[in-house]
Amino acid sequence: MTIDTKTGNPYDIVLNNFDITAERLKLDKSIAKRIKFPERELTVNFPVKMRNGDVQIFVGHRVQHNTGRGPAKGGIRFHPDATLDHCRALATWMTWKCALVGIPFGGGKGSVICKPLEMNEYELEGLTRRYTSEISIIIGPEKDIPAPDMYTNERTMAWIMDTYSMIKGYCVPGVVTGKPLSIGGSLGRREATGRGVVFATECACEYLGLDITKTKSSVQGFGNVGSVSAKYLQKEGSKVIAVSDINGCIKNDEGLNILSLINYVKETGSIIGFSGAEVISNEEFINLDVDIFVPAALENQITEDNAGKIKAKIIVEGANGPTTPKADEILYKNGVFLVPDILANAGGVTVSYFEWVQNIQNFFWKETDINEKLKNVIVKAFEEVINISIKEKINTRLAANMLAVARVAEAISDRGIYP
Repeated sequence: MTIDTKTGNPYDIVLNNFDITAERLKLDKSIAKRIKFPERELTVNFPVKMRNGDVQIFVGHRVQHNTGRGPAKGGIRFHPDATLDHCRALATWMTWKCALVGIPFGGGKGSVICKPLEMNEYELEGLTRRYTSEISIIIGPEKDIPAPDMYTNERTMAWIMDTYSMIKGYCVPGVVTGKPLSIGGSLGRREATGRGVVFATECACEYLGLDITKTKSSVQGFGNVGSVSAKYLQKEGSKVIAVSDINGCIKNDEGLNILSLINYVKETGSIIGFSGAEVISNEEFINLDVDIFVPAALENQITEDNAGKIKAKIIVEGANGPTTPKADEILYKNGVFLVPDILANAGGVTVSYFEWVQNIQNFFWKETDINEKLKNVIVKAFEEVINISIKEKINTRLAANMLAVARVAEAISDRGIYP
């Protein structure tokens, strides 16, 4: 298979990074073949009755990359540009992410190709329930546990949980995570990914000898992950001088009031027009003189074309796959410290794991306990990645991938082949 990392296809980048990692680990070829590609892929074409009475056919996917260490785990996104390759990439990243932070899950991902912003609640509920019934043959608390992703949320998870429970004939809260608290959701889950980003940022600052209270930061993307990251960066003392969303970028050299900005976005749907901030171009945003840069938007944002212009000392990848392999090389050469995505944004799946455990036990934890457990997981994984990076004299992405892939390979080797 020819891999082209210039196409913008994140799956090509995933496969390229795996090949580099497998070669560095001197991974047994038979094991490498078993863990490189997804175990299972399901594509479904299903009808949904729209509000005008017409029936529309939608295409959905669910990919399970590897279940050697436990059930598949991963989000479901509703998006017009969703593809099977996106699911493959994100499911693979999730496998490595879970292994890196020591969670007994493998990677999964699902999507439906649709335009959610043009659909009302009636249509979204019909879409979600029918999609759930189509993929119900491969999901379940012991098999594959979905969660929210782009344009899905707690309400979406409630519909999935209810539909799956109706099929089974009894309540199955553990089939999804990211649910409302009223039906078994976990305290701390909604903000977990952003909290994890900030815990990882604190680790990086401490490692580099930076006082986070004297740093300036910028956050690309102001959805759930970006807004929460910005909020807690500011709470820890970093001056957040710039943020961006799908509509543009804003900056205030004296620091943005993030709590006010979050409320403004809730009211208006965009960061543009926020009082006391100037609009800047995306190129200016990428090139800002900050200490901490958190890309929390989409894939392929840091490329070989702009990586050399980045002035940030630390990049903490809140998004999956925001940096291309060529850009990785440039950043490492220029001394930019990178906290890779499978570590930086592992907070969400970590607290999803906590939610799943609480559902199985029917015993729920305090939010302070959850946040403390999350921080312990991120700090431990960070230290392990740094130790490998120093020992092997490699960048942090390769170090993280080596640790994760080695753990999955060990599980596959120990389990053997059946029959």
